[in-house]
Amino acid sequence: MRRGIKDLPALFRSPAFRKNFKEKLMEVVFFIAACASILSVTLICIFIFQGGWNAVKEVGLAEFLGGTKWKPTADNPSFGIFPMIMGSIYVTGGALIIGVPIGILTAVFMARFCPKWLHRWLKPAFELLAGIPSIVYGFFGLMVLVPLVRQFFPGDGNSMFTAWILLGIMVLPTIISISEAALRAVPESYYEGALALGASHERAVFKTIVPAAKSGILAGVVLGIGRVIGETMALIWVCGNQPRLPDSIFDGVRTMTTNIVLEMGYATGLHRQTLIATGAVLFAFILLINALFAVLKRKELKQ
Repeated sequence: MRRGIKDLPALFRSPAFRKNFKEKLMEVVFFIAACASILSVTLICIFIFQGGWNAVKEVGLAEFLGGTKWKPTADNPSFGIFPMIMGSIYVTGGALIIGVPIGILTAVFMARFCPKWLHRWLKPAFELLAGIPSIVYGFFGLMVLVPLVRQFFPGDGNSMFTAWILLGIMVLPTIISISEAALRAVPESYYEGALALGASHERAVFKTIVPAAKSGILAGVVLGIGRVIGETMALIWVCGNQPRLPDSIFDGVRTMTTNIVLEMGYATGLHRQTLIATGAVLFAFILLINALFAVLKRKELKQ
């Protein structure tokens, strides 16, 4: 028998209807949030690439990406960002060489070797490192790392090597937290099975648990790359900010992010457009890294 109109209020008050209504409402809310995120990224891409393309057309793609001279305010200006591209690559690579092994080994210790009483103290300490502002890291680098490097190594301390150390420290909380979570997510049966086959505790961890968690560990490394390649304020204080190709690790460098921050405040016309184009190149680097991570993860799932 069909329900009459007088039965509708009772239908609306039923638990099943309220449950279905809440589920549908939350689906709509989540869909709107997802659309807002996609729209935001799309608008950012349009703004950056449209603003940068005008500068690339006027300067020339080869001159912009491959030029080694950056003199935007000279009578005969040059807009080559190749030294900044290489500076970003050098700084990111060096920071990862320092930070990734330390971060992964620390995560392994925290997940499989650390006593519970010590873990209660170390975990909040690493979380605190993640919450320290970049400017504070930069001030620490300027007041502590730069004098130390100046004392024991060539140069004035404001160098690529100092930036490696500072960014290697900054990337640790990201790699440690994500890698530890990935290691703890591995089923305990993997570890027990390795022990049952005669493996020692260390061998079971490094030969069974770590390979099983490599997808999550790789995700932590990728997020660390994003943190390093996008870092600005800390680098300004320690890297020397010299727009040239370095001859050694103790020379100053300038990254794409620091180049934008240092000059955007007074840039006008073509100078400003080239800075926006530099942001587009940086954005393309991030997209390339994420695409590479997606490809590696897809290959791992197929295996």
